[in-house]
Amino acid sequence: MLVQDRSSPKPSKSHLRKPPPLPTDRFSEPKNLDFSTWVSENLYKIVTISLLVVAVAVLIFLRNVGDTAAFLCFKNRARELEKIAYPEIKWNAIQPIVDKSSPFAAFRSEQWIVVSVSTYPTESLRNLVKLKGWQVLALGNSKAPSDWNLKGAIFLSLEQQANLGFRVVDHLPYDSYVRKTVGYLFAIQHGAKKIFDADDRGDVIDGDLGKHFDLELVSEGARQQPILQYSHENPNRTVVNPYIHFGQRSVWPRGLPLENVGELGHEEFLTEVYGGRQFIQQGISNGLPDVDSVFYFTRKSGLEAFDIRFDEHAPKVALPQGMMVPLNSFNTIFHSSAFWALMLPVSVSSMASDVLRGYWAQRLLWEIGGYVVVYPPTIHRNDRVEAYPFSEEKDLHVNVGRLIKFLVQWRSGKHRLFEKILELSYSMAEEEFWTEKDVRFTAAWLQDLLAVGYQQPRLMSLELDRPRATIGHGDRKEFIPRKLPSVHLGVEETGTVNYEIGNLIRWRKNFGNVVFIMFCSGPVERTALEWRLLYGRIFKTVIILAEQSNADLAIEQGNLDLAYKYLPKIFDRFTSAEGFLFVQDDTILNYWNLLQADKNKLWINDKVSNSWFTVSTTGKDTEWFASQADMIKKIVSTMPVHFQVSYKESNTAEQSVTLCTSEVFYVPRRFVGDFTEIVGLVGKLDIHHKTAIPMIFTAMDSPRNFDSVLNTMIYRSEAPVNDTLSFYSSQATAVHPCKVSSESEFIKLIRFMAEGDPLLMELV
Repeated sequence: MLVQDRSSPKPSKSHLRKPPPLPTDRFSEPKNLDFSTWVSENLYKIVTISLLVVAVAVLIFLRNVGDTAAFLCFKNRARELEKIAYPEIKWNAIQPIVDKSSPFAAFRSEQWIVVSVSTYPTESLRNLVKLKGWQVLALGNSKAPSDWNLKGAIFLSLEQQANLGFRVVDHLPYDSYVRKTVGYLFAIQHGAKKIFDADDRGDVIDGDLGKHFDLELVSEGARQQPILQYSHENPNRTVVNPYIHFGQRSVWPRGLPLENVGELGHEEFLTEVYGGRQFIQQGISNGLPDVDSVFYFTRKSGLEAFDIRFDEHAPKVALPQGMMVPLNSFNTIFHSSAFWALMLPVSVSSMASDVLRGYWAQRLLWEIGGYVVVYPPTIHRNDRVEAYPFSEEKDLHVNVGRLIKFLVQWRSGKHRLFEKILELSYSMAEEEFWTEKDVRFTAAWLQDLLAVGYQQPRLMSLELDRPRATIGHGDRKEFIPRKLPSVHLGVEETGTVNYEIGNLIRWRKNFGNVVFIMFCSGPVERTALEWRLLYGRIFKTVIILAEQSNADLAIEQGNLDLAYKYLPKIFDRFTSAEGFLFVQDDTILNYWNLLQADKNKLWINDKVSNSWFTVSTTGKDTEWFASQADMIKKIVSTMPVHFQVSYKESNTAEQSVTLCTSEVFYVPRRFVGDFTEIVGLVGKLDIHHKTAIPMIFTAMDSPRNFDSVLNTMIYRSEAPVNDTLSFYSSQATAVHPCKVSSESEFIKLIRFMAEGDPLLMELV
């Protein structure tokens, strides 16, 4: 097959016949035809025959396999996997690492606070040193002053870290807080049983960690203590926003997928779990909680500092297997059974490292029967009004939702925890959540853990693989969170918004399994995040297509003229979605007016004359329409009978073609296969989006069966020059055209839309 595809002329087959006799006078004397001479003279023939044999063998193999595309896909995938080497570790040959270089070789402590420092000691760090029973360990990076010193704290400079003999040092950047990894190993080496992962800007409330966290887990009382737990009743719910439980429903933590930001309702009920295995304990921060740059930059109008308070009386809450929560590296207790989970990945952006670690750790924690518990406010952090770029969080907003889904579905056949840890890190590199660098880093980390004397915990059977226990009436525990005041943009939020919250829950319940696909023709770098925030509150997820891709903003490349051809690939990515709603960015969707629409039917504005119309293919300046009509006829002729019959019933006019501007339409799950099949028939033909969509829709079903919900939209061919939002109405199902190309225009739009969804004002 490879020989046939080559562009050079095919080799002659004359060598397969008996050669004609050579002239007697061509050579002065006969050659000695030994084997080496024969090979050298016939080398090109040997190579040609070999290639033909290989090609025939490949063709026979592919015919037997039956699917050439699958074979090539498999081959390409195999090549990709070859790029990542799986570390080979001789677990039983790891030599101990003993502290012989630091002045603290003989020092031991069971409770450690590990921080990274790049400046002289802060007041908050001085307060941490005063905590009774805790030893502060400060890890310097390349920015730390060479004369750094704080009485009562252990400081390890870059040089001291390098002399400890840990393998992980070779993988760590010089200027990042992830150098705390060295500190974790140092603490374990020096007797740690508990590690408080902290930073130098948080003050422990009341100066006592034991007042807030569960420091004792092995006593009988600790094991019998009931802890509220999120319900596992919905197996499809894999991540939660814990801030709602603690009274702040409109704040979300860094690392929460943006598509989950709009889930504002409190739990209908909770369950209980016995304590003793909360090996990772996440605290809440008052003042400036752990929030992402999207929250930070969209909730402020100037340089005012955040001072957000959470309910200190709310009970702690646990996460069942199958459900996760964002974790950070500045307010978290790790017990010894979870010390392996302290590893901070090095190949992702700094603002994503601890969050990805948290999700990775939670999945592995289930393998030893452990769980995460979130606690009411434990520290207070002052907002320094210091901005950090969105690009530092790119690994969060692009990948975190997909990562959670991957982790919940991941399974391992390994029989020891460390082998599972290495396997998961390798799998995450395969899926490009991090790179091969973190695979090697994981191998070094695990070897260092064993070298400092850490004993890996025993595995337990995974509850996820057992039948879910039925939650009886007596097992249900009710807790209604307080609704604490928040200050956003200088406006204090007071009173109750039960009606608005109830509406949002209804909309989310109705559209929460519908994928929203938007094609952006405008400047996406100015509006992409805003569109995600606007529609991500309501729909399952928001996919953004544009002429140019942008990995930082999770924008995928697409061509508007052929937009329909990109949809089948998106359909394949969301096999459990109820439907798919396509909208162009010059059309505003008023989702609150769509509740009565039938999600099992096709939606399109086929009764809006300015959007859906027929054009003659004869006459002057109709060449393009005639060309489109010819291609459509060609495709229709290849359609299965049921598609042809449906299409021809709706398109009876000869010498014409139906167009639809196709700014907004909906495809339910039951028509996804039909849509994909018809797009497959189109193949490489350049049928325009505006002619393809009416062809596909009328082939899939009769227009009389379409849901009419979009026929009530406001539609104009052109927008007013001076004010593109002047004719917007919250009473319509959709409005076109409304062009939004800047943040100021988006804010103006949100204020208009707030007439239908008052909670939108929280976005501005």
